[in-house]
Amino acid sequence: MSPLEERIGYKFRNPLLLAEALTHPSLGHETQRYHFDNQRLEFLGDAILQLVITEYLYEHFRSEAEGQLTKLRSRLVSREGLKGHALALNLGSYLMMGRGEEASGGRERGSTLADAYEALIGAIYLDSDLATAKKFILAQARTDLDQLAEAPIDINPKGQLQELLQSISPRSPVYEVISQSGPEHEKSFVVQAVWEGMVLGRGSGRSKKQAETAAALEATELKRWKRREKQGLAGDAPAARGTAND
Repeated sequence: MSPLEERIGYKFRNPLLLAEALTHPSLGHETQRYHFDNQRLEFLGDAILQLVITEYLYEHFRSEAEGQLTKLRSRLVSREGLKGHALALNLGSYLMMGRGEEASGGRERGSTLADAYEALIGAIYLDSDLATAKKFILAQARTDLDQLAEAPIDINPKGQLQELLQSISPRSPVYEVISQSGPEHEKSFVVQAVWEGMVLGRGSGRSKKQAETAAALEATELKRWKRREKQGLAGDAPAARGTAND
């Protein structure tokens, strides 16, 4: 198996499909020769990804209306989300592209990585079947799917925490990375949300963004800032009683 096949846990019976999925259109444009590229596979992979995620949401979020399901799906198949999956697989390092495209940062470009990820899905589907492609998609999206199940659908935890705290103080929470571990393609981050010297919550994830969201979610659940408010009120209580006695 190639290093990428080991990472994705799938060995291609037809290696040309994998090569096609990893070929950026710039290669043919630069050499002025015909090369297959990953655009057609990306088209196919996008449709398969949409189907698998739609079916999953339909089965696991039975009480949600169509509009809510659409919002959830948009979060899961966004360009930024697909880029994150591609980065986790270090997909950019395997792409074949023109020198000009590479020199301009093509291996790190979000749209390029998202397209390659969808093309990889299309290649797996053609090389095997829908069940295998589905298994790959859900395995890669597991962290995001678990997070969806835990978090309210219409809530942006970081935005909600910001609003809650701004009603008390103009200062915003900051997110500090406590630790990161694991190999480059499977990094795990632990982040804490800190506000005015107080740790409000901690969270982990496969990216800093996921970990920050998890930390904000825990912070909104624990509401530790209210303890300080209560302590402040308790400190004011004796003075208030003294005034009453006077």
